[in-house]
Amino acid sequence: MRNRKIRGHNRRQKQIESWRQENLEINIDLLEKYNREFVKIFVHPWCDISIINSAFPNPTGKTKKLILKGLLDIYENRKKELDKLGQPFYLKIWLFEPRFSNSQVVCAIKDRIDFYENNFFKPNQEKLFKPENYGTLKPILERFEWDYRLDEDHYDNSTVGASEEYASSEDFIETQKWFEKLIKKPHRIEKLKEPIGDIIESYSFNRGDLWLGGQK
Repeated sequence: MRNRKIRGHNRRQKQIESWRQENLEINIDLLEKYNREFVKIFVHPWCDISIINSAFPNPTGKTKKLILKGLLDIYENRKKELDKLGQPFYLKIWLFEPRFSNSQVVCAIKDRIDFYENNFFKPNQEKLFKPENYGTLKPILERFEWDYRLDEDHYDNSTVGASEEYASSEDFIETQKWFEKLIKKPHRIEKLKEPIGDIIESYSFNRGDLWLGGQK
């Protein structure tokens, strides 16, 4: 997949500020209805879904720092409001590297807390977060505790599916070939304790680092 050039950086930076302002306040009604609430990086072009064989590169430099500062501000505002609820809650910044555009702020209450606490695989090999990699944001990032996880893409033994689910036999064969090629690459296998329908095992492919940042 080819990377596409990003133009109009001043316009992007204005969009980042609009996104930050629109998401500073937590939606308590949404949180109480679903026991979770999250803010993704909803800034063009990084929130777009590619429908052609190309993709935009992840944010870098000043643009990346502006987005991360937005996530930090969004986190801080949510923490102030959640502290007032007087009940346990989950609140973390999910900081993905190098897939930075997947980063987000996630909060949860009640039965969703355990789900998010155990949502990502923790490898035996620990890594230390390096705030100095983020320039002027280093002092703010040092106020957080950062736990290391793997950023993974997940598939399972039912990923290809049945031939009758495809528009043509050619599409089915092409997908089979793609999956056979994929499964030869290094990955982590997890066998399910109890099958979920036809799913008996999952295949997880490491795509980078994931840092879970929070404050006490």
